[in-house]
Amino acid sequence: MQNLVQPRQSQPRAFDLTTSGLRQAAFVAISTAGRKLVQQAEVVAPHLQFATIEGESGVGKQALARLLHDRSPLAGSRFSHCDAREWLLSEIDPQFMAGFTYLDRVDLLAAPGQGLLLRVLKALQNRPAGAFALVASSETSLCQMASEGLFLPDLAFRFSAIRFSIPPLRERREDIAPLAAFFLERISTRYRARLRLASGAIARLLQHDWPANARELSSALESAVLNSPDGVIRAEDLPIVATPLPAPRPPAPSLQVLNLDAVIHKHIRLALELNHGNKLKTARQLGISRSTLYRMLDADFPSSR
Repeated sequence: MQNLVQPRQSQPRAFDLTTSGLRQAAFVAISTAGRKLVQQAEVVAPHLQFATIEGESGVGKQALARLLHDRSPLAGSRFSHCDAREWLLSEIDPQFMAGFTYLDRVDLLAAPGQGLLLRVLKALQNRPAGAFALVASSETSLCQMASEGLFLPDLAFRFSAIRFSIPPLRERREDIAPLAAFFLERISTRYRARLRLASGAIARLLQHDWPANARELSSALESAVLNSPDGVIRAEDLPIVATPLPAPRPPAPSLQVLNLDAVIHKHIRLALELNHGNKLKTARQLGISRSTLYRMLDADFPSSR
Protein backbone atom coordinates (compact mmCIF):
# COMPACT_ATOMS: atom_id res chain seq x y z
CA MET A 1 0.00 0.00 0.00
CA GLN A 2 2.95 2.34 -0.43
CA ASN A 3 4.05 4.71 -3.19
CA LEU A 4 0.55 5.53 -4.46
CA VAL A 5 0.87 9.30 -4.70
CA GLN A 6 3.78 11.45 -5.73
CA PRO A 7 3.51 15.09 -4.68
CA ARG A 8 6.43 17.47 -5.05
CA GLN A 9 9.01 15.19 -3.42
CA SER A 10 11.32 13.18 -5.64
CA GLN A 11 10.26 9.96 -3.88
CA PRO A 12 6.57 9.03 -4.11
CA ARG A 13 4.61 8.61 -0.90
CA ALA A 14 1.10 7.59 0.10
CA PHE A 15 -1.62 9.58 1.82
CA ASP A 16 -3.38 8.00 4.80
CA LEU A 17 -2.88 4.47 3.55
CA THR A 18 -1.36 2.71 6.57
CA THR A 19 -3.63 1.02 9.08
CA SER A 20 -2.61 3.45 11.80
CA GLY A 21 -3.46 6.39 9.58
CA LEU A 22 -6.73 5.30 8.02
CA ARG A 23 -9.13 8.18 7.53
CA GLN A 24 -12.74 8.47 6.48
CA ALA A 25 -11.51 9.42 3.02
CA ALA A 26 -8.19 9.53 1.23
CA PHE A 27 -7.28 10.96 -2.15
CA VAL A 28 -5.34 8.15 -3.79
CA ALA A 29 -3.75 8.84 -7.16
CA ILE A 30 -1.00 7.51 -9.39
CA SER A 31 -2.50 8.71 -12.69
CA THR A 32 -1.08 11.82 -14.34
CA ALA A 33 -4.28 13.77 -13.71
CA GLY A 34 -4.49 12.64 -10.08
CA ARG A 35 -0.86 13.42 -9.29
CA LYS A 36 -1.27 16.86 -10.85
CA LEU A 37 -4.23 17.56 -8.53
CA VAL A 38 -2.16 16.50 -5.51
CA GLN A 39 0.71 18.77 -6.55
CA GLN A 40 -1.66 21.72 -7.06
CA ALA A 41 -3.29 21.07 -3.69
CA GLU A 42 0.06 21.12 -1.90
CA VAL A 43 1.01 24.42 -3.55
CA VAL A 44 -2.32 26.10 -2.77
CA ALA A 45 -3.14 24.68 0.68
CA PRO A 46 -0.80 26.91 2.78
CA HIS A 47 -2.49 30.06 1.40
CA LEU A 48 -6.05 28.80 0.94
CA GLN A 49 -9.13 30.91 1.66
CA PHE A 50 -11.70 30.10 -1.05
CA ALA A 51 -11.74 27.24 -3.55
CA THR A 52 -14.09 25.00 -5.45
CA ILE A 53 -13.75 21.29 -6.21
CA GLU A 54 -15.76 20.11 -9.21
CA GLY A 55 -16.49 16.61 -10.44
CA GLU A 56 -19.10 13.90 -10.78
CA SER A 57 -20.75 12.30 -7.77
CA GLY A 58 -18.45 9.93 -5.90
CA VAL A 59 -15.32 11.08 -7.71
CA GLY A 60 -13.40 12.04 -4.55
CA LYS A 61 -14.19 15.69 -3.96
CA GLN A 62 -14.36 15.34 -0.18
CA ALA A 63 -11.14 13.32 -0.17
CA LEU A 64 -9.33 16.11 -2.02
CA ALA A 65 -10.81 18.65 0.40
CA ARG A 66 -9.40 16.63 3.32
CA LEU A 67 -6.01 16.68 1.64
CA LEU A 68 -6.24 20.48 1.37
CA HIS A 69 -7.17 20.63 5.06
CA ASP A 70 -4.26 18.40 6.08
CA ARG A 71 -1.76 20.51 4.12
CA SER A 72 -3.15 23.87 5.31
CA PRO A 73 -2.30 25.93 8.42
CA LEU A 74 -5.70 24.75 9.72
CA ALA A 75 -4.65 21.09 9.83
CA GLY A 76 -5.04 21.08 13.61
CA SER A 77 -8.64 22.30 13.42
CA ARG A 78 -11.75 20.23 12.79
CA PHE A 79 -12.74 19.41 9.21
CA SER A 80 -16.34 20.66 9.01
CA HIS A 81 -18.40 18.98 6.30
CA CYS A 82 -21.73 20.75 5.75
CA ASP A 83 -24.49 20.67 3.17
CA ALA A 84 -24.40 24.15 1.63
CA ARG A 85 -28.15 24.66 2.03
CA GLU A 86 -28.19 23.61 5.69
CA TRP A 87 -25.09 25.68 6.47
CA LEU A 88 -26.79 28.83 5.20
CA LEU A 89 -29.69 28.20 7.58
CA SER A 90 -27.35 28.28 10.57
CA GLU A 91 -26.37 31.47 12.34
CA ILE A 92 -23.25 32.46 10.39
CA ASP A 93 -21.17 35.35 11.68
CA PRO A 94 -18.32 35.96 9.18
CA GLN A 95 -16.49 38.11 11.73
CA PHE A 96 -15.89 35.10 13.98
CA MET A 97 -15.79 32.34 11.37
CA ALA A 98 -12.72 30.11 11.76
CA GLY A 99 -11.44 26.70 10.76
CA PHE A 100 -11.85 24.62 7.61
CA THR A 101 -15.36 24.35 6.17
CA TYR A 102 -16.28 22.09 3.26
CA LEU A 103 -19.58 23.14 1.67
CA ASP A 104 -21.16 20.28 -0.26
CA ARG A 105 -23.14 20.87 -3.49
CA VAL A 106 -23.21 24.65 -3.81
CA ASP A 107 -24.51 24.06 -7.35
CA LEU A 108 -27.86 23.05 -5.81
CA LEU A 109 -28.36 26.45 -4.16
CA ALA A 110 -31.37 28.39 -5.40
CA ALA A 111 -31.09 32.11 -6.11
CA PRO A 112 -31.70 33.22 -2.49
CA GLY A 113 -29.08 30.80 -1.18
CA GLN A 114 -26.57 32.03 -3.75
CA GLY A 115 -27.23 35.61 -2.68
CA LEU A 116 -26.74 34.76 1.00
CA LEU A 117 -23.51 32.90 0.28
CA LEU A 118 -22.17 35.82 -1.76
CA ARG A 119 -22.79 38.13 1.19
CA VAL A 120 -20.81 35.78 3.44
CA LEU A 121 -17.90 35.68 0.99
CA LYS A 122 -17.83 39.47 0.72
CA ALA A 123 -17.75 39.77 4.50
CA LEU A 124 -14.89 37.26 4.68
CA GLN A 125 -12.71 38.74 1.95
CA ASN A 126 -10.76 41.04 4.30
CA ARG A 127 -10.13 38.39 6.94
CA PRO A 128 -6.44 37.47 7.40
CA ALA A 129 -5.05 34.43 5.60
CA GLY A 130 -4.89 31.34 7.79
CA ALA A 131 -7.95 32.26 9.88
CA PHE A 132 -10.39 30.19 7.84
CA ALA A 133 -10.83 28.22 4.63
CA LEU A 134 -14.08 27.79 2.72
CA VAL A 135 -14.03 25.06 0.07
CA ALA A 136 -17.13 24.35 -2.02
CA SER A 137 -18.02 21.26 -4.03
CA SER A 138 -20.04 21.15 -7.22
CA GLU A 139 -20.91 18.50 -9.75
CA THR A 140 -21.06 21.15 -12.48
CA SER A 141 -18.71 23.95 -13.47
CA LEU A 142 -19.86 27.05 -11.57
CA CYS A 143 -18.51 29.32 -14.30
CA GLN A 144 -20.48 27.39 -16.90
CA MET A 145 -23.61 27.68 -14.78
CA ALA A 146 -23.00 31.43 -14.48
CA SER A 147 -22.67 31.75 -18.26
CA GLU A 148 -26.06 30.01 -18.59
CA GLY A 149 -27.70 32.38 -16.11
CA LEU A 150 -28.06 29.65 -13.47
CA PHE A 151 -25.51 30.92 -10.93
CA LEU A 152 -24.46 34.36 -9.71
CA PRO A 153 -21.37 35.31 -11.74
CA ASP A 154 -19.71 37.15 -8.83
CA LEU A 155 -20.13 34.12 -6.58
CA ALA A 156 -18.87 31.72 -9.26
CA PHE A 157 -15.77 33.81 -9.96
CA ARG A 158 -14.90 34.21 -6.27
CA PHE A 159 -15.07 30.46 -5.66
CA SER A 160 -13.45 29.50 -8.96
CA ALA A 161 -10.35 31.64 -8.61
CA ILE A 162 -8.85 28.43 -7.18
CA ARG A 163 -10.58 25.54 -8.92
CA PHE A 164 -9.90 21.81 -8.86
CA SER A 165 -11.60 19.65 -11.48
CA ILE A 166 -11.43 15.90 -10.73
CA PRO A 167 -11.82 13.67 -13.81
CA PRO A 168 -14.15 10.67 -13.49
CA LEU A 169 -12.57 7.34 -12.60
CA ARG A 170 -13.16 5.97 -16.12
CA GLU A 171 -10.74 8.64 -17.41
CA ARG A 172 -7.97 7.75 -14.93
CA ARG A 173 -8.01 3.96 -14.87
CA GLU A 174 -4.51 3.86 -13.37
CA ASP A 175 -6.13 4.90 -10.08
CA ILE A 176 -8.60 1.98 -9.94
CA ALA A 177 -6.19 -0.62 -8.56
CA PRO A 178 -4.61 1.57 -5.82
CA LEU A 179 -8.04 2.87 -4.84
CA ALA A 180 -9.30 -0.71 -4.58
CA ALA A 181 -6.30 -1.58 -2.40
CA PHE A 182 -7.00 1.38 -0.12
CA PHE A 183 -10.70 0.56 0.21
CA LEU A 184 -9.93 -3.11 0.83
CA GLU A 185 -7.50 -2.23 3.61
CA ARG A 186 -10.11 0.00 5.20
CA ILE A 187 -12.75 -2.76 4.93
CA SER A 188 -10.29 -5.31 6.36
CA THR A 189 -9.70 -3.09 9.37
CA ARG A 190 -13.43 -2.65 9.98
CA TYR A 191 -14.22 -6.37 9.63
CA ARG A 192 -11.01 -7.44 11.38
CA ALA A 193 -10.30 -9.81 8.52
CA ARG A 194 -7.49 -10.38 6.05
CA LEU A 195 -8.88 -9.70 2.57
CA ARG A 196 -7.18 -9.75 -0.79
CA LEU A 197 -8.09 -9.50 -4.45
CA ALA A 198 -7.53 -12.39 -6.84
CA SER A 199 -5.93 -11.47 -10.18
CA GLY A 200 -9.20 -12.09 -12.00
CA ALA A 201 -10.99 -9.65 -9.70
CA ILE A 202 -8.45 -6.92 -10.42
CA ALA A 203 -8.89 -7.48 -14.17
CA ARG A 204 -12.66 -7.15 -13.81
CA LEU A 205 -12.31 -3.94 -11.81
CA LEU A 206 -10.17 -2.46 -14.57
CA GLN A 207 -12.73 -3.36 -17.24
CA HIS A 208 -15.64 -1.57 -15.56
CA ASP A 209 -16.46 2.10 -16.34
CA TRP A 210 -17.53 2.98 -12.74
CA PRO A 211 -20.30 5.49 -13.51
CA ALA A 212 -20.60 6.27 -9.79
CA ASN A 213 -16.80 6.51 -9.50
CA ALA A 214 -14.87 5.74 -6.30
CA ARG A 215 -18.03 5.47 -4.22
CA GLU A 216 -19.29 2.65 -6.44
CA LEU A 217 -15.89 0.93 -6.27
CA SER A 218 -15.91 1.00 -2.46
CA SER A 219 -19.47 -0.33 -2.33
CA ALA A 220 -18.69 -3.16 -4.76
CA LEU A 221 -15.72 -4.30 -2.70
CA GLU A 222 -17.65 -4.26 0.56
CA SER A 223 -20.49 -6.25 -0.98
CA ALA A 224 -17.98 -8.78 -2.32
CA VAL A 225 -16.84 -9.56 1.23
CA LEU A 226 -20.15 -11.39 1.83
CA ASN A 227 -19.43 -13.68 -1.12
CA SER A 228 -15.85 -14.55 -0.19
CA PRO A 229 -15.77 -16.40 3.16
CA ASP A 230 -12.11 -17.33 2.70
CA GLY A 231 -11.08 -13.67 2.39
CA VAL A 232 -10.11 -13.95 -1.28
CA ILE A 233 -12.29 -11.77 -3.51
CA ARG A 234 -12.66 -13.31 -6.97
CA ALA A 235 -14.14 -11.83 -10.14
CA GLU A 236 -17.44 -13.66 -9.66
CA ASP A 237 -17.76 -12.23 -6.13
CA LEU A 238 -17.92 -8.65 -7.39
CA PRO A 239 -21.50 -7.34 -7.78
CA ILE A 240 -20.65 -5.28 -10.85
CA VAL A 241 -23.49 -4.57 -13.26
CA ALA A 242 -23.62 -2.32 -16.27
CA THR A 243 -25.02 1.04 -15.19
CA PRO A 244 -25.67 4.10 -17.34
CA LEU A 245 -23.43 7.14 -17.12
CA PRO A 246 -24.79 10.10 -15.14
CA ALA A 247 -27.43 11.92 -17.13
CA PRO A 248 -26.64 15.53 -18.03
CA ARG A 249 -28.27 18.10 -15.79
CA PRO A 250 -31.44 19.42 -17.47
CA PRO A 251 -31.34 23.13 -18.23
CA ALA A 252 -33.19 25.27 -15.72
CA PRO A 253 -35.64 27.89 -16.92
CA SER A 254 -33.99 31.26 -17.45
CA LEU A 255 -35.04 34.11 -15.18
CA GLN A 256 -34.75 36.48 -18.12
CA VAL A 257 -38.28 35.59 -19.27
CA LEU A 258 -39.70 37.18 -16.09
CA ASN A 259 -40.15 40.84 -15.40
CA LEU A 260 -38.21 42.49 -12.56
CA ASP A 261 -41.09 42.49 -10.07
CA ALA A 262 -41.64 38.78 -10.65
CA VAL A 263 -37.96 38.00 -10.10
CA ILE A 264 -37.96 39.96 -6.81
CA HIS A 265 -41.09 38.18 -5.64
CA LYS A 266 -39.68 34.75 -6.51
CA HIS A 267 -36.44 35.59 -4.72
CA ILE A 268 -38.33 36.55 -1.54
CA ARG A 269 -40.52 33.45 -1.68
CA LEU A 270 -37.49 31.19 -2.11
CA ALA A 271 -35.68 32.89 0.79
CA LEU A 272 -38.77 32.40 2.94
CA GLU A 273 -38.91 28.74 1.98
CA LEU A 274 -35.19 28.35 2.73
CA ASN A 275 -35.85 29.69 6.24
CA HIS A 276 -38.91 27.46 6.76
CA GLY A 277 -41.30 30.41 6.90
CA ASN A 278 -39.34 32.41 9.49
CA LYS A 279 -40.10 35.96 8.31
CA LEU A 280 -37.82 37.72 10.82
CA LYS A 281 -34.79 35.65 9.79
CA THR A 282 -35.67 36.07 6.11
CA ALA A 283 -35.88 39.84 6.46
CA ARG A 284 -32.50 39.97 8.20
CA GLN A 285 -30.83 37.90 5.50
CA LEU A 286 -32.38 40.00 2.75
CA GLY A 287 -31.25 43.19 4.48
CA ILE A 288 -34.75 44.64 4.82
CA SER A 289 -37.12 45.31 7.72
CA ARG A 290 -39.85 42.87 8.63
CA SER A 291 -42.51 45.44 7.74
CA THR A 292 -40.95 45.87 4.30
CA LEU A 293 -40.99 42.09 3.85
CA TYR A 294 -44.69 41.92 4.75
CA ARG A 295 -45.44 44.77 2.35
CA MET A 296 -43.55 43.07 -0.49
CA LEU A 297 -45.27 39.75 0.17
CA ASP A 298 -48.66 41.46 0.03
CA ALA A 299 -47.80 43.34 -3.17
CA ASP A 300 -49.43 42.21 -6.40
CA PHE A 301 -46.84 40.67 -8.74
CA PRO A 302 -48.99 39.36 -11.56
CA SER A 303 -46.20 37.47 -13.39
CA SER A 304 -45.03 35.58 -10.29
CA ARG A 305 -48.07 33.43 -9.71
